[in-house]
Amino acid sequence: MNISTTSGRGRLLAGLLATSALAVSGLAATGAPAQSADPAGDCTAAYPVADLTQHQVVTGKTVSSGVTPEAFSGEVLGVLDSGIAPGLDMIIVRLDSPEIRRVGGIWQGMSGSPVYAQDGRLIGAVSYGLAWGASPVAGVTPYEDMDDYLGSGSGLARIKVGDSMARTIARNSDVSTTQATEGFRQLPLPISASGISQSRLSMGKHGRTYLRDLNTAKAGGAASAVSAGTASDIVAGGNLGAALSYGDVTMAGVGTATSVCNGRVVGFGHPMTFLGSTTLGLMPADAIYVQEDPLGPPFKVANVGMPVGTITDDHLTGISGTFGATPPETDVTAQAAYHDRNRAGESHSLVQDSLADLFFAQNLGNSDRVIDGIHGGSADRTYSASGTDAEGNPFTVTMDDLYQSDSDISGESVWSEADITWFLSRMTGVKVDSIDTTASYDDDTTVWTVKKLAVKMGSQWITVGRKDTLKVRPGQTLKMRGNLTSATGTSELPFSVHVPAVPKGRYGVISLTGGSDFYPRGLDRAQTPQDLIDVLAKAPRNDQAVGELDIFGPRTQVSSTTTSPFGTVLRGAKYVQVRIVF
Repeated sequence: MNISTTSGRGRLLAGLLATSALAVSGLAATGAPAQSADPAGDCTAAYPVADLTQHQVVTGKTVSSGVTPEAFSGEVLGVLDSGIAPGLDMIIVRLDSPEIRRVGGIWQGMSGSPVYAQDGRLIGAVSYGLAWGASPVAGVTPYEDMDDYLGSGSGLARIKVGDSMARTIARNSDVSTTQATEGFRQLPLPISASGISQSRLSMGKHGRTYLRDLNTAKAGGAASAVSAGTASDIVAGGNLGAALSYGDVTMAGVGTATSVCNGRVVGFGHPMTFLGSTTLGLMPADAIYVQEDPLGPPFKVANVGMPVGTITDDHLTGISGTFGATPPETDVTAQAAYHDRNRAGESHSLVQDSLADLFFAQNLGNSDRVIDGIHGGSADRTYSASGTDAEGNPFTVTMDDLYQSDSDISGESVWSEADITWFLSRMTGVKVDSIDTTASYDDDTTVWTVKKLAVKMGSQWITVGRKDTLKVRPGQTLKMRGNLTSATGTSELPFSVHVPAVPKGRYGVISLTGGSDFYPRGLDRAQTPQDLIDVLAKAPRNDQAVGELDIFGPRTQVSSTTTSPFGTVLRGAKYVQVRIVF
């Protein structure tokens, strides 16, 4: 059964992607990057914060469903001096609309919603909510600062509210004075991934600190390129998406555009990932609905469309981008087969720093879709990454290996390749153009373990162990074998080690180590793709074993040999001491 065909820039799996502050995101769609006309723009003038007065009437625009902005109204409650950062004030407003009343307050996804004065000038962007949960009271980033990206600090800390402002908020809303004193904050919504469940992301870190703290959606649905919107839908008050990747796995956020002018858009009113100068995908989006949440602020469920430009700036006061050219992409394809099921999936990374995250999620999600369960088994995987190095020379890094797991073969077979991807993505001047993987899975959980060592003396095989000491001569080649065991029986693995020319009296150790217990030497020191190629060329497969003789002394000497592939994963290690005589 073929459960999916090669997607190219194909259908994106459903999921809601949360980002920072009040920005959230949904799923992406099908087709090539959108080619619709850019929005005409509004180029609205800024309203000075200094001219604002308490109870001043304001209006605004945002989207709760579809792509068309809807109006909301409100009033100014006050201004927190340097409320966002030194020299960057926060405007406090109380907002109202039928949708705000329905869900209990402003929602994740309103970030960037423009707030206007009665004369039509732009006061700022809805960006912050009260820390305690759903409320119609919002913090607004002044628009007169949003094009400057001045100020300092991460913008993620809680913004304190004094007693006077807390009492003002309490008088003008259902928020108590105590709740108001908790202050405002960007809702801590980290970059998330669609196309893979939250439980799978949480199970799979294995101590890899380089991966982001990904989260998945609370809700979502599949979409088409048409329903996910076009560039012309990105208008003031309309949906605005920013993506690290799109495809089977979309890492993105959907907030609101604040203003569009001369082919540029500014939105969110706060950072997305605070990358500064960057190349995120500028994405249209289609809102499905706003979901109430009794435990926190409501959130918008949306689908993300295809890239229509590039987000070039991700700063304290918001994100901004240019319509037209889209960021350079790294294509990540994954083919997986299990019994009569197979699938070919594809995603596209728009930020190389997030390539390892995308690779992990794409491969794990694609394999989970085929295996359709979390259980043990074995995998035969191939990996190929191509691109150009710092000098512009092409490279291709390849790896193929066997993997075994008693509990989660789709998860545990991805990590070696994810490590390689991370090392490549961090190399100075290196551009990764594509990564392709294939995986064949089955239910065999057999693994062979090195249980004993034996050495051939004359015509006899003598079993030796950690407490024994072999007396060897310089220049001698020792014929040895490892005795292997598994749930299905026993086997033998021959190997040999050469004794280097060293003075007598020196001591050492002979070891036989299964390939799955052998981390590639020098991997963490690789500086170029060629370094990685050289490291992988010397590294054993998981179904090989490494026999070594280490001679200790002023300068340790190592004699090493790698066995032929055994056909099944090998693990474990055994040792015997040696002493140089004669």
